[in-house]
Amino acid sequence: MRILDMSSEDARKFLLKNSSYANFDLPLYYDFSNLLTKVSNLLKENSLSNYYSQFEAQPNRMKPLKPYMVDEVNYKFLNNKDGKYSWRPFQLINPALYVHLVHTITTDDNWLEIVNRFNTLHENTKIVCCSIPLESDYDKESDKASTILSWWNEIEQKSLELSLDFNYVIHTDIADCYGSIYTHSIPWALHGKEIAKNERSISLLGNNIDSQIRDMGHGQTNGIPQGSRLMDFIAELVLGYADTLLSDKIKSENINDYKILRYRDDYRIFTNSPVDADLIMKNLTEVLISLGMKLSSQKTIPSNDLIRSSIKPDKIYWNSIVQKRSSLQKQLLIINELSHQYPNSGSLTKALTDYFNRISKMKKELKDVKALIGIVVNIAFRNPRVYPISTGIISRLLNDLDIDNRVKLIDSILKKFQRLPNTGHIKVWLQRVTLKINRNIEYEEPLCQKVNDHSIAIWNIEFLHGSLKTIIENTSIINESIIAEMEEIIDIDEVSPFEFY
Repeated sequence: MRILDMSSEDARKFLLKNSSYANFDLPLYYDFSNLLTKVSNLLKENSLSNYYSQFEAQPNRMKPLKPYMVDEVNYKFLNNKDGKYSWRPFQLINPALYVHLVHTITTDDNWLEIVNRFNTLHENTKIVCCSIPLESDYDKESDKASTILSWWNEIEQKSLELSLDFNYVIHTDIADCYGSIYTHSIPWALHGKEIAKNERSISLLGNNIDSQIRDMGHGQTNGIPQGSRLMDFIAELVLGYADTLLSDKIKSENINDYKILRYRDDYRIFTNSPVDADLIMKNLTEVLISLGMKLSSQKTIPSNDLIRSSIKPDKIYWNSIVQKRSSLQKQLLIINELSHQYPNSGSLTKALTDYFNRISKMKKELKDVKALIGIVVNIAFRNPRVYPISTGIISRLLNDLDIDNRVKLIDSILKKFQRLPNTGHIKVWLQRVTLKINRNIEYEEPLCQKVNDHSIAIWNIEFLHGSLKTIIENTSIINESIIAEMEEIIDIDEVSPFEFY
């Protein structure tokens, strides 16, 4: 179910789920649900500002210490995108600020206003948004799995269908979308630019949302935190506004024969004329610049082969390879070649998932384990997208070694990844590999340290006092019962939403 089809109460429950709070891959024992519930219960009855601490602004004059006055209220780690110099910052939003914003947008009146605005933004059926956050309708299917299925149905399959009606397509996307969103464009998107510019009061919902997001970033107006379905939803509001502005511009160009599929910051523009496509691209560029964003020239690709361009190149390449049942090492070497040809691709994740399934079913002791681990580690080193599934494979391979060799190899793997800066994400997953072998292995990443020491602070909460501060300090985000039930070998369900791509 789309979040826009939910009641305000159900939308609140959805956004306060553990999987909505952190929608990037973390080991299952990171569990924020209890913390979010406690904070939500407290803030249902009290304003967040009631829990602001005080500071002495002038002699004998105390003022509230507001979140934007404080550094690092959110927990951040940089996820390396390509094994080189490109980074994606993931953030675990300060629970007090996250819950406060969820509560703000999901009051009955505010939610109705937001849903009605989305409906207005999506009136042009020639520009289709395919990325509104979803909740799975099935108990055994994760929200992430539903999102992947939605992409396949709404983008890949729809693109194939549109080949019947159009002869030309341009693929493009926004460079550093979340980091570029101008927070003042949120009230523009929700109310219209003129109303927002004339009404600066915090009582205007869009201004309130804008202010709360700036509270998360030391008052900055450039960028919104990435890593939660709440921020995906806010991004969709701004990008939906961009769709409306683009729709008006296309209409002024008298272009009628087109269709645009947008999946968040990714666009597929279908036309029957390259001239029309270029005009739409020009207008899209102008719209995005007016909102502080720009297109990625490296990812802008025109094509008149709609079938071939509808399927991702890595998928075509991988499906074209004769994938016979080769030896374990040869299969990994073929996957390694795929990782060079199409780094960080969905097909690479699928190939490694198939490999993990294959070795997981093998009961006999595997041969040349060290060599296999070496290949997997080098694939992961260059392809951060596959950190979770790679650590799953490593956990299975390590299981066939004696404890001394396991410890030596783990040390080598950790040293290998230390060569990369800002590797918080892989360290979190390597800790999952080592946790059941030796829980006392030390990691520098604070989120890893939290596993063994609940007193480690991962959010700056100096702006808070009283019971709210106490809840955040004392509520564990580590689910010990999950750790107790885990095996040394990572289960496929921990690292893959399903075998689908």
